[in-house]
Amino acid sequence: MGDYAKALGAKLRGIRQQQGLSLHGVEQKSGGRWKAVVVGSYERGDRAVTVQKLAELADFYGVPVVELLPEGRVPSGAEPATKIVINLERLQQLPAEKVGPLARYAATIQSQRGDYNGKVLSIRTEDLRSLAIIYDMTPGELTEQLIEWGVLPPEARPSAEE
Repeated sequence: MGDYAKALGAKLRGIRQQQGLSLHGVEQKSGGRWKAVVVGSYERGDRAVTVQKLAELADFYGVPVVELLPEGRVPSGAEPATKIVINLERLQQLPAEKVGPLARYAATIQSQRGDYNGKVLSIRTEDLRSLAIIYDMTPGELTEQLIEWGVLPPEARPSAEE
């Protein structure tokens, strides 16, 4: 199997382990619906999983199917900026009702890092995804909103080929 199957398997294993389940635990919890040997072969990337089986596994684990998919396979336009540097000075100039969640998130990251330069703050793509949930937007939509607010520079837009 290829790299994608192995990456998918790693995601499956991660979700299972987050739930504190062994392979045999999955078999027991599912009442035998999911055999330990089959789930293990999916996780190793030795066996291809159909879309239907993947959807059923996601349902069993109680997670959206997208959580089981490896990174890098997001449709064009939905992927956020690769380098995310927030302009904290601009953020402070905007109304709190607009940027409150972002300002609190940035302040928390600054506190955790002990980084109080006050000018810019680099965040991870995963942070942007979390913020997008808070703002009820896709990461791409939030990136556009942050550019519009002047918190991110226009070059933060993902390129068309991403």
